[in-house]
Amino acid sequence: MERRPGVPRLLREINDRAALELLLATGPMTRGQIGELTGLSKVTASQTLARLEERGLVQVVGTQAGGRGPSAALYSVVPSSAYVAGLEVGPGLVSAAVADINGRTVAEVTFDPNGHDDLVPVIHAAIMKACRSAKLGVARLRGVVIGTPGVVDPRTGDVRYAFDLPGWHEGSHEALAGDLKRAVTIENDVNLAAVAERTDGAAKGVDDFVLLWASRGLGLAVMLGGKLHRGRSGSAGEIGYLAVPGVPLPEEIRTAPGRLPSLAGGLQSLVSAEAVTELARAHGFAAGTAGECVQLAVAAGEQGEPMLDELAQRLALGVAAVCVILDPGLVVLGGEVGHAGGRALTSRVEEAVARISPVRPEVATSTVEGNPVLRGAVLAALHEAREELFSS
Repeated sequence: MERRPGVPRLLREINDRAALELLLATGPMTRGQIGELTGLSKVTASQTLARLEERGLVQVVGTQAGGRGPSAALYSVVPSSAYVAGLEVGPGLVSAAVADINGRTVAEVTFDPNGHDDLVPVIHAAIMKACRSAKLGVARLRGVVIGTPGVVDPRTGDVRYAFDLPGWHEGSHEALAGDLKRAVTIENDVNLAAVAERTDGAAKGVDDFVLLWASRGLGLAVMLGGKLHRGRSGSAGEIGYLAVPGVPLPEEIRTAPGRLPSLAGGLQSLVSAEAVTELARAHGFAAGTAGECVQLAVAAGEQGEPMLDELAQRLALGVAAVCVILDPGLVVLGGEVGHAGGRALTSRVEEAVARISPVRPEVATSTVEGNPVLRGAVLAALHEAREELFSS
């Protein structure tokens, strides 16, 4: 009989991964529960847990009373077996969070770039601040994901276009990896918000949906088959450049090498923060931010309906264009405008899309608590860290 010495080791690796994935997904479980849900025998489950315990990856955290027999030990993944960092980098503030392998946030900080031209030292300082707050060294991080506005080049990992973040430059990605002495991922901020939405929000468990982010700018994340669709050049979702009736075309968009100016045309000119604020003021609702303007209109009841109708019609131009091509079934409105509008806005967008499109998607408001971009960055970093942990 031919001997295959690699098979037992491979089976052990498969069993170890199955047990770890189950514990990370569901929390503490007994040996019997793990065996039942993974299909492992009691002996194999015991051997698997013993190996993981020896590696410092799982531990007994309590007991669970059984029937007539003795209580069964409850196993859980050791929280300190790995840590990750997620960041949101904006034009005026950097937010950073550190989480353990179970996804529990152990530190969250903000850092003021203070006019720095280069974002590499700014991000380094923010991560160091978060690690100090979490009382751990940066070498303990197994995943680092950074969310930022702009187009990320899938070939180099660098941010190619970010008109209000000139601190990104060619080579930033490589410099950060060298500075932190580990792999770093830079991702579009709206894409990360969609990751959070699918895990914790209105699109929980939904494989096909789009997230329309209406805030300071306008962005779109596309989730197909449970995976982000970024496009060949990383530009999928740059919906602000969509040509729509009634406004100028977004011409001459590359006026400076590697940078994009504020759009003078396209859908962005209808639903940017400035455009929404101007629309609200025309209807008698003046406030400091676009989100606050929309909140005033919602609170005004019938008096605010004309403003919300107009805003919904503008958003529907983008939603309809996306839906007749992708037919996602679910559209989530996020960002400060989407949050502020709530059901009063989503119901109007849904109806406006149905008037101009053969596709009528469900339109819902984002329900992710806290900072969706930061949460998405942590979740993406956890995915990377867990894959590294499973394969180590």
